[in-house]
Amino acid sequence: MRVKRFKVHPPRLRTVLLLSNLAILALPVAGLWALRLYESALLRQTESGLVAQAAVLASIYREQLQIPSDAGVPGTPPQPAPAALQMARRHGLDFALDPILPPEPADVAGPPAAQDAAEAGRTLTPVLRDAQLVTLASIRITDRHGVIVATTGSDLGRSLLGWTEVERVLSGEPIVSTIHRRDPAQAVSGGISRTAGLRVFVALPVMDATGSAVGSVVLSRTPTSLGETVWGKRYELLELGLVLIAGGVLLAAGISRLVTRPLSVVVAQAQAVAAGGTIGTLGRPGTREVAELSFAIARMADTLEKRAVYIRGFAASVSHEFKTPMAAIRAAGELLDDHAASISADERKHLLEVVSNGVARLELLVRRLVELARADMLRVGTGRDAVAAVDVAVARVADRYRERGVSVIVTGSAGLVGLPDDALDALLTSMLENAATHASGAKVRIVVEPVGREVHITVRDNGPGIPPAHRDRVFEPFFTTSRAAGGTGLGLPIVRAITESVGGSVVLLPAATGTEFLVSLPAVG
Repeated sequence: MRVKRFKVHPPRLRTVLLLSNLAILALPVAGLWALRLYESALLRQTESGLVAQAAVLASIYREQLQIPSDAGVPGTPPQPAPAALQMARRHGLDFALDPILPPEPADVAGPPAAQDAAEAGRTLTPVLRDAQLVTLASIRITDRHGVIVATTGSDLGRSLLGWTEVERVLSGEPIVSTIHRRDPAQAVSGGISRTAGLRVFVALPVMDATGSAVGSVVLSRTPTSLGETVWGKRYELLELGLVLIAGGVLLAAGISRLVTRPLSVVVAQAQAVAAGGTIGTLGRPGTREVAELSFAIARMADTLEKRAVYIRGFAASVSHEFKTPMAAIRAAGELLDDHAASISADERKHLLEVVSNGVARLELLVRRLVELARADMLRVGTGRDAVAAVDVAVARVADRYRERGVSVIVTGSAGLVGLPDDALDALLTSMLENAATHASGAKVRIVVEPVGREVHITVRDNGPGIPPAHRDRVFEPFFTTSRAAGGTGLGLPIVRAITESVGGSVVLLPAATGTEFLVSLPAVG
């Protein structure tokens, strides 16, 4: 399969890191904006100021009406919390939760105010107007019938009874809410806030000693808008934004130095491996993941190099093994072709035997090479096809070789191993074929036993044994000491490939006489 490069280049990691950091920094601001938390805070700030003013004015109005109060008098029983305090204990206005009421209706003409209320209103009017210069709140005080007796506007003597919220206040219910502006919002140069489209509305009843409302204090004011607050802090916010952006850039640069630079080196290493070179692990990987990636690539390069060396040696060995029978076949063929009329019948028979033996040798080599390739490519899956019964496979292979005249003794017993049945058959066949090839009048003893989470299969024969100088080479492909007897040198490499495919092993054990191999396979169940 041909590997193609990306037609569209993806962004660099440092760019992704920079954008991610800026997005993370922007998330709190976006959250505040989406939930209108800061606007709600401004709303509650205005609310608390109006509640405090209303409480003070209600107390003063009560004094002007000469309504006695037992608050703070020693010996009096505890009284319910005043309406203003009850409102102060509430959670406060919230843009996300509280509805915005319709604008206040136009005031209407009302009856004359009660004399005591009118006198109290005339006294309070200068106080209201002085307070408005600072607070910018609209303040109105009414008598028990909703007639305005003191105001910061020009509606003195008008009635608010047409306003549902005022009627509720005169029944003794304090109200805090937001209402839409009745008049269009207008910016005032040097003013605190006039551009918001709503007003905070606070109304407190003024109660007498019997608990009846004798009047109300009604205040409203436009809260400071978010835009005005941001504009007022524009220089500070700009400085903060620049600091955050600089912090995001520095953070991205630091992470880039810690991650992307080692990754660039790892990419260069991978390219070197693709070009056929060798590499080592990074000296300063930066992070554990980069270190593991570098180590994995180094291992991959080492594995590929070993595989390349193995393939080169294997190809040379295959060429050498095939060259001898092919050369014999070619020589016999040329002799038959050049001297067909002059050679004797015995010579012709000998040459044909050379050709036949050469073909048989090539067929054997090809068959064993196919078996080795299958063992090298063995991939064990799951399910019933991935396990084999050891006792059944050993008995089957032993019977097969007994029919060929090999004495095979089997002792011990074991259960299942994590290896397909055909692969286990090929493994045992290679072991017994190796013994039969090297031992004259071969006697083989197979011992099967479970050991922990493995099954051990020991194969001993009565052959001449393996010289010490050859013990380290017995698992090399094509290495054999019995070439004349038909040995290919592929049996033990096939055994090793099959065992290693499932995490097992095969080792040559020291033996006083003959040869002894130990095969370890993972047990199942």
